[in-house]
Amino acid sequence: MATPPLVVFDVNETLLDLQTMQPTFERIFGEKSAMRFWFANLILYSAALTVAGCYVPFTEIGSAVMTMMANTRGLKIDDADRKELTEKFSTMPPHPDVAAALRKLRDAGFRLFTLTDNLLEVQTRQLEQGGISDLFERRFSADGVKHHKPSRQAYAYVERELGVEPSQLCLIASHTWDTLGAVAAGWEAALVKRAGNDVLQVGPQPQIVGDDLDDVADQLIARHEA
Repeated sequence: MATPPLVVFDVNETLLDLQTMQPTFERIFGEKSAMRFWFANLILYSAALTVAGCYVPFTEIGSAVMTMMANTRGLKIDDADRKELTEKFSTMPPHPDVAAALRKLRDAGFRLFTLTDNLLEVQTRQLEQGGISDLFERRFSADGVKHHKPSRQAYAYVERELGVEPSQLCLIASHTWDTLGAVAAGWEAALVKRAGNDVLQVGPQPQIVGDDLDDVADQLIARHEA
């Protein structure tokens, strides 16, 4: 049997349920769509700052985007709101399919890792709170290289740390911008179609697309059986 790739997981939304933050945003902004708008802009500005050569930790960008949203709506964000956002973000539960799919991959011989834009301490709290931290061999943060995904530097950081070639790695994520970056870097990639996420029909394409993490795990195992 060929050696399976090292599997690297995105964390926010791929493993953890981002929808659990919606009530906080709906309370503050009075809009059900506010959380999705915030998260989309968090990714936009993390990428924009990275391209501009200005690294800012992910949590600080998230807070700044929330304040910007409030300012454009004539609302005021207080310290209690910011604290609630931080707490909710740090304690998002895993999706129901996550634990079993991770164990399935590990039992099939895959080594599991994470790579997220979150600070390492935030990621650690998220995974420990979700009861899945022990399923990963090692956790990586874009903070380690001061470049947010999907910059080439973020993926190269994992390659250097693990001492492997790009072709020996597979990223699993629910965001097309992340799989695009990984495939462009020479990785294999799998897209999990969480709610509101799908394939972008331009640019580098993921080799695997699944409706949930269990589906992706089955396809990845089948792909590398022989």
